[in-house]
Amino acid sequence: MAQAGSTVGTTDTRREVDELVEQNVPLVGYLVREMLARVPAHVSRDELTSAGMMALVVSAQGFDASRGVPFARFAAIRIRGALLDELRGMDWAARSVRTRAREVESVRAQLSAALGRTPRNEDIAAAMGISVTDLDALQTDTARASVLSLHGFAPESGAEVLAEPSVGPEGLLLRREQLGYLHDSIAELPERLRFVVTGYFFEQRQMSDIAAELGVTESRVSQLRAEALELLRDGMNAQLEPSAPRQSPKRSRRATATRAAYYGAIAERSTLAGRLAMSTPRGDMLPGAGMGVAQIA
Repeated sequence: MAQAGSTVGTTDTRREVDELVEQNVPLVGYLVREMLARVPAHVSRDELTSAGMMALVVSAQGFDASRGVPFARFAAIRIRGALLDELRGMDWAARSVRTRAREVESVRAQLSAALGRTPRNEDIAAAMGISVTDLDALQTDTARASVLSLHGFAPESGAEVLAEPSVGPEGLLLRREQLGYLHDSIAELPERLRFVVTGYFFEQRQMSDIAAELGVTESRVSQLRAEALELLRDGMNAQLEPSAPRQSPKRSRRATATRAAYYGAIAERSTLAGRLAMSTPRGDMLPGAGMGVAQIA
C-alpha cells in the first residue's frame, strides 16, 4: 500500500509540473522576444528558446508554492538567467569589446542624424576621442566575434537569422524620438558649443573660419567639438538610456550639477509629440529642422 501511495504522489507531482510548464510556455516566448530585441540579428531564436524551456522545466520542478511567490515571477528570474548564460556561450567577444561596439553604434547613429550622411571613420573617432587606428581595431574585433549560428544555414531557419530589410513600427518610432531628442539636445547646448556644432555640422563651415570668429585656435575648436559631441551623446542617453551617461570620477561637483541641469532641460524642452514633429512619418528629418537649432535661444 505504501508503495502505491508513493506512486500516486509521484504521479500528482509530475502532473503539477506538466501543468505549470504548459501554462507558462508563453512566458518563455515573451522573454525570448524581449532578449532578441537587444541582441544582434544573427542570434538564434531556437537556441534561446531551448535554453528558456529547459529553465522553465527546472523552475517547475523546484517550485514551492508555500513560499507565497507567484510561479511566473519565480520562473522569469531563472529563465532570464538561462538566456543570458546562453548568450555568453554564443559570444566570442569580451564584454569590454561589446560595450565599446555599442558606443560606436550610438555615436554613428547620432552623427548620421546630425550630418545627414553616413559618418566617416575620422568623424566617429574624433567624437569618441580615439584614433582611427584604434577604431579600426575595435571594429575588427567585433566583426571577428560576429559568427552566424550553424542553424542559419538550414533552409527552414534562414529567415530567423537574417535582419529584416526594413525597420518595424517600434524601431521607426524610436528613431523619430531619437531625432527629436537630438534636436533638443543641440538646442540646449551652451552657446559656444552650439555655435561650433551648428557651424561645423549644419553649415559645413571650415574649422579655421569658426576659430577666427570665436577668436581661438583651430585646436581649441576641435576640443570644443569633441566636448559638444560627448555632451550631446550623454544628454540623449540620459533620456533614452538613463544608465548610459558616463560619470567621470574627475568631474567636479559643480560640473556634475551643470550636466544634470542640461539633462533636465532636454527632458522638459518638448513633449513626445513635439519630438516626433521634427521628422516625417518615415523617419526622415524635416527640411530645416536641423538648421533651425541655430536660431533657438
